[in-house]
Amino acid sequence: MTPAAASRIAVITGASSGIGAATARQLAAEGYRVVLTARRKDRIEALAKEITAAGGQATAYALDVTDRTAVDEFATAFKTIGVLVNNAGGALGADPIATGDPAQWRQMYETNVIGTLNITQALLPALTASGDGTVVVLSSTAGHSTYEGGGGYVAAKHAEHVLAETLRLEIVGTPVRVIEVAPGMVKTEEFALTRFGGDTEKAAKVYAGVAQPLTADDVAETITWAVTRPSHVNIDLLVVRPRAQASNTKVHREL
Repeated sequence: MTPAAASRIAVITGASSGIGAATARQLAAEGYRVVLTARRKDRIEALAKEITAAGGQATAYALDVTDRTAVDEFATAFKTIGVLVNNAGGALGADPIATGDPAQWRQMYETNVIGTLNITQALLPALTASGDGTVVVLSSTAGHSTYEGGGGYVAAKHAEHVLAETLRLEIVGTPVRVIEVAPGMVKTEEFALTRFGGDTEKAAKVYAGVAQPLTADDVAETITWAVTRPSHVNIDLLVVRPRAQASNTKVHREL
């Protein structure tokens, strides 16, 4: 379904790699002019060139979503936008509560929750002005159940889930819908590596024996499907896991 003229701009946070980059490619292929934001300017500029070379429309804008002043300045560029994909986030560490690093907890909360709050607040007027806006919050199955060693990330993703749920209640009746997509095990080039501070051995163990974890493209396809539903259709919450994963703590491994 081709997006309406007033709704053809899609802002994607955390677009420098993984799910964010894959979502940008797929939304561009669906006719959206994608605005790629992330801290790594070189990455998003390269992606914008790739999308443009493939016939799409893309703009790169270096942005840290935890910097409210920078976010507000970014938002002044738009009178209307159609889609905001809140993808920026991530996990740090897997220590138990007793020994968890408060600095890592704070950083995860700032990126996953406050970052989502900042950009959503800043762009909500432009989303509303479009007459057909969509806010996507990319949470996680960690936002719906817990697991040992996940305390800080689980807490942040629970908060992000509640943010999406509350926003939907508060803006009902406006021309903006709120979609939450909660992926389970997704194997990307950076998620687990970042979580374990670059330790490739620990990162590899996350996916050990799992024949087919989700890919970034799988999740991006799910986001794009939800965004391109007719305007009156709201996918409140979509949980997507690989077949090998029954829950956060039940995963089939062929070892």
